[in-house]
Amino acid sequence: MDTLVTLDSTRQQLTARYKQVRQFTEKLCEPLQTEDYQIQSIIQTSPPKWHLAHVSWLFEAFVLPKFKPGYQVYDPQFDFLFNSYYYTHGQMYPRSQRGMLARPTVNEVYRYREYVDEQMYQLIENIDEAQWQDLAFYVILGLNHEEQHQELMLMDIKHNFSINPLKPAYRNDLVDEKVTTSPQLQWIGRAGGIYQIGSHQNDFFYDNETPAHDVLLEDHRLADRLITNEEYLHFMEDGGYRNPALWLSDGWALIQREGWTHPLYWSANDDGWNEYTLGGMRTLNPHQPVCHLSFYEADAYARWAGKRLPLESELECMLAELPVSGNFCDSDLLHPAPAKHGGQWYGDLWAWTQSPYTAYPGFKPLAGSIGEYNGKFMSNQMVLKGGSCATPPGHTRASYRNFFYPEERWAFTGLRLADDM
Repeated sequence: MDTLVTLDSTRQQLTARYKQVRQFTEKLCEPLQTEDYQIQSIIQTSPPKWHLAHVSWLFEAFVLPKFKPGYQVYDPQFDFLFNSYYYTHGQMYPRSQRGMLARPTVNEVYRYREYVDEQMYQLIENIDEAQWQDLAFYVILGLNHEEQHQELMLMDIKHNFSINPLKPAYRNDLVDEKVTTSPQLQWIGRAGGIYQIGSHQNDFFYDNETPAHDVLLEDHRLADRLITNEEYLHFMEDGGYRNPALWLSDGWALIQREGWTHPLYWSANDDGWNEYTLGGMRTLNPHQPVCHLSFYEADAYARWAGKRLPLESELECMLAELPVSGNFCDSDLLHPAPAKHGGQWYGDLWAWTQSPYTAYPGFKPLAGSIGEYNGKFMSNQMVLKGGSCATPPGHTRASYRNFFYPEERWAFTGLRLADDM
């Protein structure tokens, strides 16, 4: 999954990359039974069947009609069923009711994918040279979009399964790392000054990573690894969820309303704490990073520890100096792993920052409907960095800006501390 395709790629390279991404999406669905494709546990999740169709719809909505005159859509009604949020393109079926779509069937959705794939292969092979660069951009955008949905599918499957009292495993063959130690947390300092963030590379990047620009950083330091389950338990045992002084106002109201007393997917019995994973229920490993935290929980822990969450710019500057390697989806753990000596920066869990998701100075969204992809969400969300154990390899980078609402915690999110010097 780590083959890099640039706008200068050949038709053969682009076709191979397209096939690789599309096949990996379907591989992620192989453990599912037919009934599993239809579940939508909360409004934030979508049924796997909807994901499979939606990522095909994007090629059919924005690529094939643009570059293939006279293109015949597979089914005109799919444009309404599988549009996600592109209002400038057309209307869409309500997000909260995607789990009600018993039809089209799973088999029909796979036939839809096959139809779109065949049309895309023909298009890539036959497009004239004058349109090649334009087409390559749209195809690569569509493939990166599908990789995002690969992670979303794993997030959604986990939550969909978690509400079942049987606590079924998505996969019974996932390795549970029995690590019994974790390295002591170390601090990495950086002197204040003018630094540059944002993307200025020649390879693919999203519009929200642009333009590259200067930022002023104060002297600060970052923890070299994520906070562990054991460390978070200390916060809980010290009354962290009962102390309003640690919480932002909205966060305190949220945990009172929802009755939160521990991270998502944790449960306790006479023997201690357990955690629901994509491999089923497991005894909580104290040395693994604590995951599925909301921004409010991460922020409250940082206050309790006498520290803070990092700024987006602080974390990006650190990530830019490091190789993009870690526990990603291809590690096949599908769960955060304990830190190793030398730090824990990419993979495992997306790290919350204290930075709101807003536009960079001079930001301009892409033209047309695809300009809705990122820009219109720049309100009321927080930035996360680094990638996770469910992120496809090659899909993250230092400048990558993930974003979620502060109350959301079904994503593979974790906690890294920062401090002033």
